[in-house]
Amino acid sequence: MASDRDRTVSILVVEDDEIDAKVLLRSFEKQRIANPMRVAKDGVEALEILRGSDGCDPIVRPFIILLDLNMPRMNGIEFLEEIRDDDELKSCVVFVLTTSDSDRDIVAAYKNQVAGYMVKAKVGDDFMDVLSMLDHYWRIIELPS
Repeated sequence: MASDRDRTVSILVVEDDEIDAKVLLRSFEKQRIANPMRVAKDGVEALEILRGSDGCDPIVRPFIILLDLNMPRMNGIEFLEEIRDDDELKSCVVFVLTTSDSDRDIVAAYKNQVAGYMVKAKVGDDFMDVLSMLDHYWRIIELPS
């Protein structure tokens, strides 16, 4: 059986809005979720972190990705398509956390095998419950390393 140390899950937050990213990180702290976290401002930077390219240290495995969709340079759907076409990254576990409730975005995200799609406005006061659910998810589910 894996020890707690072996089961530490890193989190990659892909979010261009600095305030939303800080709120997310503070919320993790309030929930006493102390998993290693990295923040990327868009899909391009997230890929650099995942691949350990352009001077970025690669993220420690296992990890999950919390992904916004509306970002500059490379949006969330483009990012999903890129990682699903990459043999090294296609098994990444991704949860979308975005402002978009567009059916087109929801379908495109699930077409690219996201583990869940959450709309920030609908989460609202239940945000701490969402973080608690994510914490339980990665403690129970076996993730690729």
